[in-house]
Amino acid sequence: MSLRTYTGPAPAIRVAPSGVAFGWFMALAAIALQICYPLVDKPDRATLSLYAVLVFFAAVVVHATTYHRLRGFLMVGLVVPAIGWLAERIGSATGYPFGGYSYTDQLAPFVLGVPLAVPLAWSMMGYPAYVAASTIVARRWLVPLVAGWALMAWDLFLDPMMTDLNAWNWNRVTPDLPGIAGIPLTNYAGWLAVGVLVGVVLLVLPARRASPAQPAALFLWVYASSVLAAATFFDRPEVALVGGIAMGLVAFPLTWFLWVDRQ
Repeated sequence: MSLRTYTGPAPAIRVAPSGVAFGWFMALAAIALQICYPLVDKPDRATLSLYAVLVFFAAVVVHATTYHRLRGFLMVGLVVPAIGWLAERIGSATGYPFGGYSYTDQLAPFVLGVPLAVPLAWSMMGYPAYVAASTIVARRWLVPLVAGWALMAWDLFLDPMMTDLNAWNWNRVTPDLPGIAGIPLTNYAGWLAVGVLVGVVLLVLPARRASPAQPAALFLWVYASSVLAAATFFDRPEVALVGGIAMGLVAFPLTWFLWVDRQ
């Protein structure tokens, strides 16, 4: 991976302060909802997950719209969720590219066979992953690869949590990763492939002209909270270790470059 060199802060562009403030407000609201997740009773977690995804999704759409105008709204608010919905619809119907699985009714409501929260979740993390990748790598052609890796690494936390919630069931769970039983390796290959596609699509957004602070903060929050939750609340230290290493390959360089750009 070719890491970028320090070139100073990205050129400032004129944005509406109200849009920036509202984006941060929604981001903080999303974080607050996610903090509540391990603290509520298990039967209520599916409902809380839907609300958290909706608010998180709104936060990144506001940021993309504030800095990229109509193009940002269309790409993050419509195109990426459509890609996520299509991948999940094909995946649940055919077993490709993730492996055979089926949804339960835990994540209702559904949109043509796919829970509403699922395609929105692809976008809510797809955009921060793209911003993180754009921040740490120098070559544009590498951005989708790093973004795809970041999304796949996030799923190392997400899938164990959702299968424990009985949100979906796998038809075949082997071969799997050591320490993360019950989820086939094909799932992570599918996440990587669809994540790279999301990164390619988002290349139409010149991420370096926008402030990365809000989506980067959300990405780092998801990383840190996922490691903590897996290791403590959900008693899955293996998930914390494997996911922490994989997602940390993006999270730690991102933290470094954000710090350097402040100087």
